[in-house]
Amino acid sequence: MIQSDNDFDQLIERRGSDSIKWNLFDPDVLPMWVADMDFRSPQAIIDALQQRVEHGIFGYPQEPPQLRDVVVDWIARHYDWNVKPDALVFLPNVAVGFNLAVQAVGQPGTGLLYQPPIYFPILDVPKHARLTPRPSEMIRGDDGCYEIDFDDFERAARDNCSAFILCNPHNPVGRAFTGEELEKLGRICLDHDLFICSDEIHADFVYDGRTHIPIASIDPKIAARTITLIAPNKSFNVAGISCAIAVIPNPKLRRQLNEARRGLVQHVGIMSYVITQAAYTHGEGWLSKVVSYLERNRNYLRQFVADELPGINMGPVEGTYLAWLDCRNLDLGSSPHAFFLREARVGLNDGKRFGPGGEGFMRLNFATPQINLTESLQRMRQALLELDHNA
Repeated sequence: MIQSDNDFDQLIERRGSDSIKWNLFDPDVLPMWVADMDFRSPQAIIDALQQRVEHGIFGYPQEPPQLRDVVVDWIARHYDWNVKPDALVFLPNVAVGFNLAVQAVGQPGTGLLYQPPIYFPILDVPKHARLTPRPSEMIRGDDGCYEIDFDDFERAARDNCSAFILCNPHNPVGRAFTGEELEKLGRICLDHDLFICSDEIHADFVYDGRTHIPIASIDPKIAARTITLIAPNKSFNVAGISCAIAVIPNPKLRRQLNEARRGLVQHVGIMSYVITQAAYTHGEGWLSKVVSYLERNRNYLRQFVADELPGINMGPVEGTYLAWLDCRNLDLGSSPHAFFLREARVGLNDGKRFGPGGEGFMRLNFATPQINLTESLQRMRQALLELDHNA
């Protein structure tokens, strides 16, 4: 059955479709882990791909002439940030982007600053760039909300650092940083001569009336030292046809990024251009609806955890579609992820993978039809009831 653009409750069988998310675990496991939505992409993207396929020739592509204006318009309307078309550099994906960016601006032997617990591929960036890891762990409040430890951040920035990777909205803790927080981070980086690489791939998923704020939009001086990474991949569920965009207002910084390719990082493929243009031209209505659906899922999840999963704490989710679940008050052994996989047949992300501060946590992806979310939570509830009964 074909799902309409507005039917996010429709279950679509993904096993047998070469899905990492649905094929990693045994067939009886509900996968709630990798940041991949279980929703059909916008019809406008599907139509654009089909039209391109019908042409039947897939030679070397060139960048579509309207694409830069389309992306710049999206950035202006959605993030209130005005950039010039020549500020854009198209890349295969965001992970390539933050590795390339740090290799372009980081100085081997210096430190790379980041804020764990954090999206785990970022943890590998220092060794790829021959930099020293400089983690500045975020502080989790009693309400589960994370705050930046600015004193520790500045201490780390002073410790022979040359670059900082920001993740905003933050994966996995769900913060959408305020303008005040971003300005303070930017000022510290300016004061200590750090370049900034800002991973903003979840920019289109902010809730409760928020607007995403790129750190480079705060001040021209910050923008001059910042490489911002955005992408349609998460927003329109097209990670399998990946594309990313580095927004670099400073021409010198753009040259540094392109020189850092060293012949290894090629341009994006023809279908990546197709999905990017279709997404940013025709995908706005679909995105608005999916964000509303995700906000309802988030609210349902938060209430269920509070009422039905004693011992688990879920902090606020201001951005992303990922919940960060604190299981440290439960006696689940060294890995709550392993417990729920074994006893509930629910596949989550192990918090330890996200670096310091992740021990005893799990990450849950709620970008799925609510029936899947409900079933996974009921399984987790039953597993905890049996654990309590057997105690």
